[in-house]
Amino acid sequence: MSGPIGVLVMAHGTPRSTAEIAPFYTRIRRGRPPTPEQLADLERRYDAIGGLSPLTERTAAQVDGLRAALEARSPGRFTVVYGAKHTEPLIEEAAAALVDAGADAAIGLVLTPHGSSLGSGEYLSRAETALAPSLRLIPVPPWFAHADLVALLADRVTGALAALGPTIDPARYPVIFTAHSLPERAAAEGDSYPEQLAESAGLVAAAAGLPRWQVAWQSAGRTPEPWLGPDIREVARQLARAGDSDGFVVCPIGFVADHLEVLYDLDIELAAVANDVGLTYSRTASLNDDARFIGVLADVVADAAER
Repeated sequence: MSGPIGVLVMAHGTPRSTAEIAPFYTRIRRGRPPTPEQLADLERRYDAIGGLSPLTERTAAQVDGLRAALEARSPGRFTVVYGAKHTEPLIEEAAAALVDAGADAAIGLVLTPHGSSLGSGEYLSRAETALAPSLRLIPVPPWFAHADLVALLADRVTGALAALGPTIDPARYPVIFTAHSLPERAAAEGDSYPEQLAESAGLVAAAAGLPRWQVAWQSAGRTPEPWLGPDIREVARQLARAGDSDGFVVCPIGFVADHLEVLYDLDIELAAVANDVGLTYSRTASLNDDARFIGVLADVVADAAER
């Protein structure tokens, strides 16, 4: 191999200005413009978290951190680029940059620990098409079971529980692991995403020694078809009705950075439900560009390079 190993890091993307919200919404709706009511609702949610999502900055910090970590491990071996699913630079633009850089191969890393046909599968398919026939794509498989990631998330969970107070009974504060829901048809067609989430949550729960925990789903799409459940808002209501909980801790295990689905769907919408039913709400801190998390990303890329 004469050239560097390319690393194509992929994530969802988010509007970088208010002017980009409408085109962004149209793109995630696969070219169907939102109704004025739908657009107003999305703008309202962005306003509630400060006007825009911080995801652009958070993802850039993760990519920069990964680039620096790989360079420190193997100087000159890797060229790292970033491409988004829905915003500039798109996955296809980033793939072209790797070809222009003379990379010998391209490792595809999607910034989600779990794999799904409607999630990471779409990212990797687009990357493979964009790179062909110039470069072969080496996809990073789901990495939710990486020991350091499990340990990091377990520390986040125990930290969130400890922040509730030194005298609380953990048995009365269940931990709910959440991830973005998928249409039920994906699971019916054999998508292993739900099983990955269950395994992932079980690993973290065991590492943290949790007495009570469960998996729930959030941020389902606003479409007529059924989505995976239970929805975390209904889980909160069920806990209140059961009367055996004083509150709950949420670990958004399917997300690696602060963004709308965390800052609004959980910290505003779910927190309001918790308040209405009289339960304490707490959430684990997002991974963002934590050095331990960047180390996990560097590990999974290095492992792929060895293949």
